[in-house]
Amino acid sequence: MPQITANGIQIEYEAHGDPANPPLLLVMGLGAQLTLWPIELVDALVARGFYVIRHDNRDIGLSEKFGHAGVPNFRRVALMRLIGLRARIPYRLTDMATDAAALLDALGIAKAHVVGASMGGMIVQLMAVNHPGKVLTMTSIMSTTGNRRLPQARPEAMKALLDRAPVGATLEDVIPIGFRVSRAIGSPAYPAPEDQLRTRIERDFKRSFYPEGAARQISAIVDDGDRRKRLKSVTTPTLVIHGTDDPLVPVEGGRDTAGAIAGAKLLEIDGMGHDLPLELVDQIAGAIAGHAA
Repeated sequence: MPQITANGIQIEYEAHGDPANPPLLLVMGLGAQLTLWPIELVDALVARGFYVIRHDNRDIGLSEKFGHAGVPNFRRVALMRLIGLRARIPYRLTDMATDAAALLDALGIAKAHVVGASMGGMIVQLMAVNHPGKVLTMTSIMSTTGNRRLPQARPEAMKALLDRAPVGATLEDVIPIGFRVSRAIGSPAYPAPEDQLRTRIERDFKRSFYPEGAARQISAIVDDGDRRKRLKSVTTPTLVIHGTDDPLVPVEGGRDTAGAIAGAKLLEIDGMGHDLPLELVDQIAGAIAGHAA
């Protein structure tokens, strides 16, 4: 897979489909490699006439790592944000949004439809805020605004999110953790079959295992705070997709996002949790394509 320099760092990306078609950028979430976008969804979007690009965010997968910057204490970052201060952290969520915009520039793409999941939803929100000229349409999936008054993650979902394999863990260590995370945050109506889940965990472990990057990304999320005021400035046509059974980012986060952006459309999907089940690929791809059209 190719790498390219964007925003001064190396970004790993993949491109699918005809470059002559409208470009569509997929931005993944916390600690997740580009491979967490199901290839079935990528193919469904290509079949609907898009040139689809997915990339590894900084500090994860095969993109540039920031191990030299150390791992910040995200609880301290949260406390400082609470009292109106900003901690010194390796990078901010706005930097990750600039990475995505710069990736498009590096690929010679003037504007693209952008789609983000979870933290990726936050990143594309900030693309629409800070780089509106790069964004044709924006789709935010299973994400939120950073509003602290919204319902919080269920305890078991938050525990699963933070219960990451330590540096030096083996594949045998990682597999049961991956199963616990999937069962804690996944879609209750569409549980992933065990063999499918195992294959996905093994694939991603062999591609890249770098758990400390997620700790820096969590700090960037916490540091960014409440985006509602910034989202009021967004004029990009926006679609918000959210599962009604999301235990990690409750559906109120999606509703708050749609409410903060003038004219945003909201699609709630029953039985969907904090993942992208293969059973929902056609519905999600159809919604994105319809919105982009």
